Formats: sequence, structure tokens, C-alpha cells
Amino acid sequence: MTDTVCRILLVEDDPIMGESLNDRFQLEGFEVVWCASAGEARATLERQPRFQLMVSDIRLPDLPGDVLFARLQETLAQDTPRTLFITGYGSVESAVDLLKRGAADYITKPFDLDHLIDQIRDLCAEELARLQAAESMESAASSTLGRSQPMRHMATMLPRVAERATTVLVTGESGAGKEFVARALHEAGPDPDSPFVAVNCAALPESLLEAELFGHEKGAFTGATRARRGVFEQADGGTLFLDEIGDMSLPMQAKLLRAVQERTITPLGSETPRPVRLRLVCATHRNLRENVDRGDFREDLYYRINVVHLRIPPLRERREDILWLAHQTLADLAAREGAAPRRLTPAAEQALLEHPWPGNVRELRHCLERATIFSAGAVLDEPDLCDPADPQNPRAGNAGTPEENAAETVPASAPPLADYLQAQEAAYIRQALEHHEWQIARTAQHLGISRKNLWEKMRRHGLQPPHAE
Repeated sequence: MTDTVCRILLVEDDPIMGESLNDRFQLEGFEVVWCASAGEARATLERQPRFQLMVSDIRLPDLPGDVLFARLQETLAQDTPRTLFITGYGSVESAVDLLKRGAADYITKPFDLDHLIDQIRDLCAEELARLQAAESMESAASSTLGRSQPMRHMATMLPRVAERATTVLVTGESGAGKEFVARALHEAGPDPDSPFVAVNCAALPESLLEAELFGHEKGAFTGATRARRGVFEQADGGTLFLDEIGDMSLPMQAKLLRAVQERTITPLGSETPRPVRLRLVCATHRNLRENVDRGDFREDLYYRINVVHLRIPPLRERREDILWLAHQTLADLAAREGAAPRRLTPAAEQALLEHPWPGNVRELRHCLERATIFSAGAVLDEPDLCDPADPQNPRAGNAGTPEENAAETVPASAPPLADYLQAQEAAYIRQALEHHEWQIARTAQHLGISRKNLWEKMRRHGLQPPHAE
């Protein structure tokens, strides 16, 4: 999905003007990269993700802004960011000509900064809406696996794989989401309402696994008081997901090979083969190629199931998915409880992004589920993500009520009232800014003051967005 924060490339060689615009843009909630020359701007566009807007002065030391724009159109084509030019009165005709050549807008010096911010907001809103509309036209599956490039690429392949492949191998670390991908593959197929049956091969002893896979007739063994269909038959016409196939014993692998190869199964106690028509998805956290080399996995079975191989990267290699998965999980938990989804503070989001997640998606989901159980608030902060039993958790053992915890004796060295009130104002403004994700206009409206007044108070208290500190 497209980020809702507008990314601006500021091209301004005047250090005073550049610093002023850079600071104000950041305070308004934009992500800004400031370049002091046309060459620096071109190099930035080559190595960084796309910007929604470029704000450029016409007069630059190495190359005029209009020439920079023309060259970007030649090299980047449709990836050239929308461009707003800052121009002097004498360059208005040139700016108008640029509008005809595709520039988004221009503003003349001297300009009203608030007016410029309004122009930028309108242009960013239009561009973000355009990008979101373009993304919505992609395959519906592309939004079901994640935001990272590997998962988006995998999602775009799923409809083709689901249509043509009858045997798929999914690999990845424990908790990476192998069953999640298998279900997405099933739902991308021509008959998503057909059966999807999952079984963990490592969770069953070998004595029970054969009957679980292929079924049994009545009286086939002690305790078999009635006939039972195995998972192959249960999944007939749909998808069978065999998890942790790498933990299967060699004798059991030989029996599975025949079922995979001939698409027929013979229940225990029966002599009549039964055909099955299904998509088989096998998964493992092991390196099957190494298992084959060690003699722990049959080579013929390996080649039979490794027709299409989907590798799921661990969560630490696709950090773009962390917050996406977190918000999806919180939405799922809220739907289960019939409540509004919990929100995450910037500190909590940063903590999620910095954690290595050795347990991958499963660990992330358990972390958030635990946090929603032990936290009563609508917003989850960084300490809420910690295990309450962990002595390093700042909130561990804090069993007092908020009133009890706040009822502390004022020390003799308490600051003067004026200093105390200033500190409280700074804390209150910071809280309001974080609540509104550092959007100046919304925060000022919430506080009942003008944007200029809010900006002045932020400067006085030294308040800056997290990415600007």
C-alpha cells in the first residue's frame, strides 16, 4: 500500500531559505530530503524510493531548475515526481511554459509560507490518491501477503500458480507464515470454496500418520470401530497442506511418494486404490536439499514435490511487513472482540520495527494478542508489548491505580510554577502532536490555536517530529 505521508524532494541552493523550508515541511508532517544542487537532486532520485513531490527553485548553481525538470522527464519518464517551482517575478513566463510541459504548479517570490503549504498539501493529496488508485488495480492477492517486495512479488504469482500447479513446495523458518501463504494460494484458485485441509506431519507419531493421511477401514487395527477418510480424501477437489514434511520418516516418505506420483491412495485395511484430485502444498522449515544429501529425505520425493518452490523470507528480512502485519493483527483481534482496533504509539511501532522476531509472524501475533489482553487502553505503547512477567518491563509489578501512582509527595526542590507550567505545556503539545501523527493543521485545530502559534510554541519547546530529531 502507498504511504499516507508525502515525501518531498526540496531543491534549494540558498542555505537560509533551504533550512527554513526544510524545517517547516517537516513540522507540517512531510518527509523531506533537501538537496542544494540539481546534480545532488538527480543522484537522490536515482538511489531513493519515489517522491510524491519535488519543490525546486528555478535558479540553481549547476543547472537551471527547468533544465533539471526536462532531463528528469527524459530519464525517469512517468516516474518523474510532480514538480512545484519557486520562481522570481522575472521567471514567471518560464514557469508558465513549464506548466505546459508537465510541471504541477509554481509560486513566485516573495511568497506566503502558509499558502505554499496549502499548495503542497493539495498536490500531495492528488498524487497519493493517484498512486493508491493505481495500486488498487493490482491483483487482489497482492495486498494479502504483505507490503515488502518479496511478498508482493509472490502474491502476483499466486493466481498463475493456483491455476496451473498441482504440487507446490513452501519453505521458510518456523512461524514465517507458510500456512498463510498456502491458504492464499488456495483462495487464489478457481474454486476457493473447495476444501482446504491442513495437517502437521511433525505433530503425529508415525503409527498414526499413515491412517491420518490415507484413512482406514473399519477393523483395520485395534480401536478402528468405524471407517474414516484420510486427509487426502477430505481434501479431494481442493487443497491439502502438509506442514513439516521434512520431519517425516523415510518409510512414510515412500508411501507418500506413491500418493503424490499416482494421485491415488489406499486406506489401511483396504486393497482398492482410490483416486484423488487435489492441489498438494508441502511445507517445511528444513533445507530439503541438504536432507537429501545426508540421506534423510528421499531424492525422488524431493523432485516430485519441488515442482513450484515458494520461499517465505523471515520477518527480519522484510521489515516493511512488520507494521502492516501488526495493524492486520490488531484489526483481527478487534473483530473477534467486537471492539475498535487498538492503535500503536510511534514508540511502540519503532520497538516492533527494531525487534529481530526470531519467531517471525507467529511471535509478532502472540506479542500483540498478549498486549491487548493486559492493556486496558485504546493505545498500545512500547511497555505494553513486553511480557508482564518480564522483570525488565517498566510496567511489571506496577499494580497501583493511576491515582495511587500519581499521589507522590512534592519534593522541596520542585521547580518554580512558571517552569512547571512550561514543562506541562510542552508535554501536552507533544501528546497532541503524536495523537495527530505530527500533522500541524490538525493539531492546531485540536488545540484551538493557529498553525503559526503552534509552530512558535514548538520552536520554543524544541519539539520536532521523530524523523527530524
